[in-house]
Amino acid sequence: MASAATLKALVPIANGTEPVEAAMIIDVLRRAETVVTVASVEEQLQIDESHGVKIVAEAFISDCANTTYDLIALPGGMVGAARLRDTEILESMVKKHAQEGRLYAAICASPAVVLGPWGLLKGLKATCYPSLMEQLSAYATPVESRVVQDGNVITSRGPGTTMEFGLVLVENLFGKEKALEVKGPLVMRPDPGEAYTVVEINPIEWTYSGSPKVLVPIADDSEEMEALSIIDVLRRAKATVTIASVEDTLDISARRKSRIVTEMFIDDAAKFQYDLIVLPGGLPGAKKFASTETLIGLLKKQKELNRPYGAICASPCYCLEPCGLLEGKKATGFPPMVHELSDQSMIEYRTVVDGNLITSKGPGSALEFALAMVEKFFGRDKALELCKAMLV
Repeated sequence: MASAATLKALVPIANGTEPVEAAMIIDVLRRAETVVTVASVEEQLQIDESHGVKIVAEAFISDCANTTYDLIALPGGMVGAARLRDTEILESMVKKHAQEGRLYAAICASPAVVLGPWGLLKGLKATCYPSLMEQLSAYATPVESRVVQDGNVITSRGPGTTMEFGLVLVENLFGKEKALEVKGPLVMRPDPGEAYTVVEINPIEWTYSGSPKVLVPIADDSEEMEALSIIDVLRRAKATVTIASVEDTLDISARRKSRIVTEMFIDDAAKFQYDLIVLPGGLPGAKKFASTETLIGLLKKQKELNRPYGAICASPCYCLEPCGLLEGKKATGFPPMVHELSDQSMIEYRTVVDGNLITSKGPGSALEFALAMVEKFFGRDKALELCKAMLV
């Protein structure tokens, strides 16, 4: 089997692509040391993905036409999938790739909207987003499973199944041992597809006027899966989310080198009040948060006023704790880092709410973490509605 450094994967993205799906596919593959090229099928490298997320691709699809890949993986999103389908260069590439017996994959809308119409699911079993299963049945034998593999094609259902999907891709490229190695630090759900659970102590009502105003700061080397899961879920719930850079540029290079374009600098964001401030993880990003005076000032004011704030993964341990923002609070965090927490009584739990504080473990708990915020603002029914829609 080839070494990881020699294996190449192509992830095409378009305006309207689902950001969580794209980010998770890229992230999981790069954790396995796959050489991943993120290619734009648009006329510009900056892509306007779903839910107002802006990502910068590394190349145009035309730049990739003469490269041989070991895997081509298509993220979903109804609008994005249609744009992928209508890209002639990509269609030609994937058809040639499939004819050569190489691995190809698609998730969410893309099995039904892209691979099916291209004739690349004929005689095969496949799955897709639930509402598109009837459409898929015109091209393939539909299977209601979270991930389906038939020969060299792998398909999956939606945002909440993407991490599992990515690990199946890794296993096909590198073997089961590598997939298990990558899986460990992801802190994945033991019961995907079941209703998420949260541990809450000292419950208080999270109040807001109009729409909840949420600040999500991002630093270089923040975990993109965590940041985009928070942004995506909260925006689906109709919260007003501001994405702010703590760096000297709006263009952030995240932990697995996805480039996220933020909306303003933290000094500008500090001019407003928020119903929630929530930090993604990533150890270097968490340390940058801790050294950003403007952000720490905002968080301390949030705590003093008993307004909600939170963090996931490394950020409870390497930002909130050393800055005194966990004093009198119980929290959880990334398992290898929770020794940094002065109170470790709740570290076994995936997501913990203590009054106005919410914390969570890591990439695999990020969607649950975001859903717990939705529950605090909008109620359990709304959160479960989103949980079902995203297949968390």
